[in-house]
Amino acid sequence: MRTLFHPDIEHIELSQVFYALSEPIRMSIVLQLMSIPEQTCGGFDLSLSKSTMSHHFKVLREAGIIRTRMEGTQRFICLRKDELEARFPGLMQVILTQAKV
Repeated sequence: MRTLFHPDIEHIELSQVFYALSEPIRMSIVLQLMSIPEQTCGGFDLSLSKSTMSHHFKVLREAGIIRTRMEGTQRFICLRKDELEARFPGLMQVILTQAKV
């Protein structure tokens, strides 16, 4: 089985996080994940092709924002909320606040 790249928390750079969140679709994915612990790739409320969704998940994953767990043919996505908060204190609250503006 192929393993997916997830950067160690100490290698996550704030510039990569901000770049990943600069795209409204990716910000929408993160906001949806803030209210639920885990979601399948197909469970997001977005009208995008599979390849486009895969691209956005990859950018978020490689930036260290999400973690993808594979189980059979399903991929489950979760936000690395606690890890990001430990690395960048207050970041998650800033993201949530800015999304409401």
